[in-house]
Amino acid sequence: MHITFLGGSETVTGSKLLFEHKGTKVLIDCGLFQGLKALRALNREDFPINPSTIDQVIITHAHLDHCGYLPLLVKNGYNGEIHMTHPTVDMVDLILLDSGKIQEEEAERANRHGYSKHSPAEPLYTLKQAAKVRQQMIGHNYDEWVIINADIKFRLLNSGHVLGSAMVELKVEDKTILFSGDLGRKDPMLLYPVKKLEQCDYLVLESTYGGRIHKEDDPKARLKEIIQETVSNKGILLIPVFAIERAQEIIYLISQLKDEEPGVALPVYLDSPMGADATQIMMDYREWADLSKEAIYKMQNAVKLIRDAQTSRFIVEDDKPRIVLAGSGMLEGGRILHYLNKYISDSKCTLFLVGFQAEGTRGRALLENCDEIKFFGEYKKVGARVLYTNALSGHADQSEIIDWLSNFKTAPKKVFLNHGENQQSQALRVKIETEYGWSCEVSKMGMRYSL
Repeated sequence: MHITFLGGSETVTGSKLLFEHKGTKVLIDCGLFQGLKALRALNREDFPINPSTIDQVIITHAHLDHCGYLPLLVKNGYNGEIHMTHPTVDMVDLILLDSGKIQEEEAERANRHGYSKHSPAEPLYTLKQAAKVRQQMIGHNYDEWVIINADIKFRLLNSGHVLGSAMVELKVEDKTILFSGDLGRKDPMLLYPVKKLEQCDYLVLESTYGGRIHKEDDPKARLKEIIQETVSNKGILLIPVFAIERAQEIIYLISQLKDEEPGVALPVYLDSPMGADATQIMMDYREWADLSKEAIYKMQNAVKLIRDAQTSRFIVEDDKPRIVLAGSGMLEGGRILHYLNKYISDSKCTLFLVGFQAEGTRGRALLENCDEIKFFGEYKKVGARVLYTNALSGHADQSEIIDWLSNFKTAPKKVFLNHGENQQSQALRVKIETEYGWSCEVSKMGMRYSL
């Protein structure tokens, strides 16, 4: 048995892991690299192996850094099945279509304004290529065993990260290999908590917050305070959101505040076709989330969903006080860029970052107090107030990961850490070795490990 990290090592993007056993190749996750230019450039390079030689693909959840490379994999020859949970099928289809559309729009805009170094600028993949992936997706329930061949089977287990997110438990002959995907918080706001496990022979474990502890911050109280300040300043509150999970969490909190605090009643817009559709998918799969019918009703009435571009342009230009949720969560694309292009220099504007900001993204640059930032080929002075909370993070922090590991009754033969910037992964490695004495290693990109 061998595993090779083709992405998601020493970085939090581009998750791809190749598992091999007696000639069978299984790819677990197929994500895009995001953030730093050097990482994004990897998306344009040839895939490390011929995609047509891969037997099966398994996707843990519907975030671009875990599924966004699928159109290229299919375009370049993969014609097998792509496994994931039922909600993830709908979410992945949604996120890939949006990604293909954005790729085309950004290439067209770059060519029109001449700010690309490539002539002509070309999309990584098209909307049509993204749509083709749906034909190969197969949905599964949690805990459902799927047979790959006589030696290999797998099942998907709740990871508590986003709707339908999963760990992958691979049974290979008499060995168990567990791939954590992205682990959610100990007590998620909208979801059921991550499934506790007692044993595996090998563990591939994410380490996004491997060296950090989330602050004991009350996100609803923080949001209430920020909204009240926005009302007082007669300004605009911009909240960049990941369309899947983060958008729904903010809507849930706003729905509670509107119910409890009449003083925070500003117009609220979710200006994101994908966010609107993802919210509807969550409603459609209510049994996969820890939400009551009453909570869903309040969420539906708390926010105006914006899909069409004309209405979006009108809201961008409207200077009335309001709250706008828009993607993307790290400010790397989407409609939030149009709002920031107009308001980033406005001292009455508050930008509230509510998710992880990867190295090399606009979100990280703003978090690190940059003086100016580039939109659509032009630099803008930063005058808006930039705030941040990690209380809404969808990733388990170090203490929550260690707590989850405490359920294991026997030590894995080896723990491989991935999906973390090097400092975070190394911190978690030291903690696991100190706390449990387990053999633990930070994975390296392109390295092939024997099990």
